[in-house]
Amino acid sequence: MALRGRPAVMAPIFATAICTTGLAVAVNYATSVDRSIWLWPIVVGLTLLAVAATVWQHRGQLPAALSRGASEVAVTGGSGTGDADETGTAVPQQVTDGGPAPRGEIEVAVPHQLPLRSPHFVGREAELRRLTAVLDDLDETVPVVISAIEGTAGIGKTALAVHWAHLVADRFPHGQLYVDLRGFDPAGPPVAPAEAIRGCLDALGVPPDRLPIEVDAQSALYRRLVSGRTMLLVLDNARDSDQVRPLLPGTVSCRVVVTSRNQLADLVAHHGAHPITLDVLATEDAGALLARRLGHERVAAEPVVATVLIEQCARLPLALAIVAARAVLNPSVPLRVLSQELRDEQTRLDALDAGNPATDARTVFSWSYRQLAPAAARMFRLLGSHPGPDISAPAAASLAGTDVRQARQLLNELIRTHLVAQSAAGRFGFHDLLRAYAAELARTVDATERRAARQRMLDHYLHTAYAAQTSMHPRLPPLQPGVHAAAVTIEPIEDSAAALAWFDAEHAVLLAVLRLAVASGQDAHIVQLPHMLVEFFSRRGHWWDWADTQHLALVAARRGAEMSTIAQAHIGLGRVSAYLGDYAAAETNLGAALELFHRIDDRTGAAFTHREYSTLYEFQDRHSDALRSTENALRLFHATHDRRGQAMALNNLGWFHALLGDYRQAVSCAESALTLNRELGNRRSESRTLDTLGYAFHHLGDHNRAIEHYRLSLAVNRELGDRYHEATVLDHLGESHFVLGDFGAARDAWAEALDNLDDLALPGQQGFGYADADRIRAKLAECERDSGRPGPIGAGP
Repeated sequence: MALRGRPAVMAPIFATAICTTGLAVAVNYATSVDRSIWLWPIVVGLTLLAVAATVWQHRGQLPAALSRGASEVAVTGGSGTGDADETGTAVPQQVTDGGPAPRGEIEVAVPHQLPLRSPHFVGREAELRRLTAVLDDLDETVPVVISAIEGTAGIGKTALAVHWAHLVADRFPHGQLYVDLRGFDPAGPPVAPAEAIRGCLDALGVPPDRLPIEVDAQSALYRRLVSGRTMLLVLDNARDSDQVRPLLPGTVSCRVVVTSRNQLADLVAHHGAHPITLDVLATEDAGALLARRLGHERVAAEPVVATVLIEQCARLPLALAIVAARAVLNPSVPLRVLSQELRDEQTRLDALDAGNPATDARTVFSWSYRQLAPAAARMFRLLGSHPGPDISAPAAASLAGTDVRQARQLLNELIRTHLVAQSAAGRFGFHDLLRAYAAELARTVDATERRAARQRMLDHYLHTAYAAQTSMHPRLPPLQPGVHAAAVTIEPIEDSAAALAWFDAEHAVLLAVLRLAVASGQDAHIVQLPHMLVEFFSRRGHWWDWADTQHLALVAARRGAEMSTIAQAHIGLGRVSAYLGDYAAAETNLGAALELFHRIDDRTGAAFTHREYSTLYEFQDRHSDALRSTENALRLFHATHDRRGQAMALNNLGWFHALLGDYRQAVSCAESALTLNRELGNRRSESRTLDTLGYAFHHLGDHNRAIEHYRLSLAVNRELGDRYHEATVLDHLGESHFVLGDFGAARDAWAEALDNLDDLALPGQQGFGYADADRIRAKLAECERDSGRPGPIGAGP
């Protein structure tokens, strides 16, 4: 802060300082050197001079001190009225031991320190409303009202704070103070609270000769000057709560807005601050920002490229501003050229550099990264090697080779610095540019450590997927993974519902992990992981993901040349090909699988292959062929003493008898299957068996009993999250309701079935007994035309 004041005022200050310093030196020398009697006259002279200078400096205070008493001194100057107005306020200052006693009233200035607001500010309507709501909600019990705007680097915290401060500036007639605390400035340390307070006192018009020497006295003066005044204090770029706390005015008439890359938990916990965490811009707002900077015509000329640019910049305001600046400075360069520079994730940050540290995304991110503790910095780097959109704490623990508790502690440090965000689902992630920065740092990690981290991560997902798949469908053909690497955390999977929830959360991650395994040549994971995903893909209707992953598994299995794994891949590909309506590919793959299983004498594998053949034949309405394949499967399951396999085959046998019109035989087979399934606790097969019984009872004319079994099956399918088979049961349930004349219940069941099928988007037309979207639409349309006609809809006159 520059010194201000008249030479006549400053002279005694300097005289006092010089005399005091000289006196200390002389006394020290006189007492430490032998025969220094000759120095004592100098000591006495300096003492008298210092006293004289001090008296002269404070010559105007004695009358006031006598009139006010020793505790308070009025300082002459200004109007002397003490009235507050738009130009300033005369405020009495108390004498302190921290510095020279003031001479009279200080005329407090009205500061207007807000920086210019950005002409390109867009969006943030919700945050602006919240800031204003905090301002309007005056709580007299709170010493000071604070809004804490938090968020990662380049997210637009300062822009929001300054924009809002300008909007409400007229509500603060005594002024607005702005302090850049430089919490993350690489050019120097953060601003010390004492330095910030002196800057505020200077802005409030305190002359340098009235400034107390002691920091505590300066702080007390600062609080006294703003007490009772309606002011706004913007503390920008704070490093932490410790830097902010000494600057808080402590009066409800003042409002404070703080911005920081770090979470200011202490301000929230102990000072009632209202946290506002910024996310990247909405797509529409990001487009508006780009249009404001580039001009609507330029964006309209390349609308598709502009949309791509927005996503390449992760909708981060800083990145969009950098790209826009480059485009404005190079008007002849098409936006597609800039987009091409941003296409490669490994070099994307190179293109986000406008020539100085504040407009270089990599540098701006580094200011936050450098404040991390070494272990948290390592975690951030390793997260850059994770291929998915987000990560769980156990997966992060495996990646870092630590336990879950320590992983959470490290992730929490990254959250506090806003380098990582935590979702409502408890997962952790960052936007694409921070991901690119973390990945760039990950490439600097020792190659051996990087490979070890990748192996731990792949093992984490493979072994947890195996546990989840086993909970969902314990009797899939066995393909057990080997021993996992050390320091791998396997997530506990309690039951089928937990397994399905885990797969739902990790769906995109598992696909990315499989791509990483392909890129790094991890054939064991490429072969095994798709097998673990089959039941999940089947229940959720992720048909194309199922097909793609099975193709990868087959290619990797052929490289390994192990016949059992090649056969398993053929089964998976044959099964999904049938669901997708590619019956020729399904038959080819199932034929290849059966040949391999016969060659290695794997009767269990052959039994499962026959079961899949029965499904393929059913989809083709070849019910007699399906029945023969099921009988072959049941024979092999008996030969291998596989009771779960027997239960599944018995139910399938009953189903195909029903489709062939032998409903009583169907009931007999299905009831045997139901008893065995319930004994084994096989809920998946139990749900299918209940549907078979409902279907058989419906065609035997016992519609109420059919509805009872359909409802039981429906409950189990919903418990398992199997939406496709849920739709099939709803279709059957609607038929029984319609025959009984309950047209409203029939419509409800069919409408819900149709919603499921539309969400699943299953291509092709399934077999007669399975739900098909087009058939259900036709039933609903006919139901609307003539809901009183008896018999199953579509069954003919």
